[in-house]
Amino acid sequence: MKFCLSFILLGLLFIGCVTDKTQKPDFRHDLESGPKPWTKNNFELEEDDFTFAIISDLNGGERAGVFSTAVAQLNRLDPTFVLSVGDLIEGGTEDRIQLAKEWESFDQRASQLNMPFFYLGGNHDLTNPTMREFWKKRFGPRYYHFIYENVLFLMLDSEDYEEERMLEIYEARSEAIRILDGEEEGVYEESDYYKMPERRIGGINEQQHNYFKEVLEKYQEVKWIFVLMHKPVWMREDSKGLGRLEKLLSKRRYTLINGHFHSFSHRLRNNNDYIILGTTGGSQNPIDSMSFDHVTLVRMAKEPIITHLKMQGILDETGKVPFILDSLGM
Repeated sequence: MKFCLSFILLGLLFIGCVTDKTQKPDFRHDLESGPKPWTKNNFELEEDDFTFAIISDLNGGERAGVFSTAVAQLNRLDPTFVLSVGDLIEGGTEDRIQLAKEWESFDQRASQLNMPFFYLGGNHDLTNPTMREFWKKRFGPRYYHFIYENVLFLMLDSEDYEEERMLEIYEARSEAIRILDGEEEGVYEESDYYKMPERRIGGINEQQHNYFKEVLEKYQEVKWIFVLMHKPVWMREDSKGLGRLEKLLSKRRYTLINGHFHSFSHRLRNNNDYIILGTTGGSQNPIDSMSFDHVTLVRMAKEPIITHLKMQGILDETGKVPFILDSLGM
């Protein structure tokens, strides 16, 4: 008898727990008849979706305080996690002490986030073999994937060149910077670096392609796929571009997001959203109306609902832009 009673009580408890999920929230008022000053009272008690955020370029001339402001704002918005599309440090050096200093500065500020942050490298982060080695020791793989709530995230390395080619790009870039800084005679638009396709659109090698090919073959039933990278490798039309992966994605539901241009744009390609983000502290073109600081929120419902929030409009309870006081530490 005691066993039966215990079993019944456990059953009622289980039913009660299930029922709680379908109960309406506590909404009370004293208007018994006539019109009501609200549109509906079917409130959503629980959501099955989740929200994540994305930050864009910090560098190419970082403006102090912008990223720290974004961190404070993201903590108020409270996404589940935050992703990046690269250019997190100024980089462009083989000085390991300087690299450590720059990464420690970024990591200290990123550590103020109340949620996980996912690293992704850009050309400022992965300019030369020394920086590539530094990344490996500090963060592990340069490209990777993960799944969250049946959503697949592909995190690509758009600076994926053979070492010989990487060194050619690095030397050409260094010369171009000297021209821009007035340290060397010449015209930037006539420099070898300016003419290199890698300057704007990057590239991926065969090994990275095969890695993501296997990932896509393994996860056929995911709800959605997000493809993130720094440079728009999808603009490159040869074997170093994204064409073959796009074919594998052609019958899948996905969204592609990159940075690098420091100017926001959106287009439909292959019937999917391709978004180039603006900045989250990086240098801006003062005459480009689409060069602005923002964070991106993605609410993953049945399909993604993407909202880009200009940082100047994310205010705290006092009506001011929130800010975590710190310095670049550089």
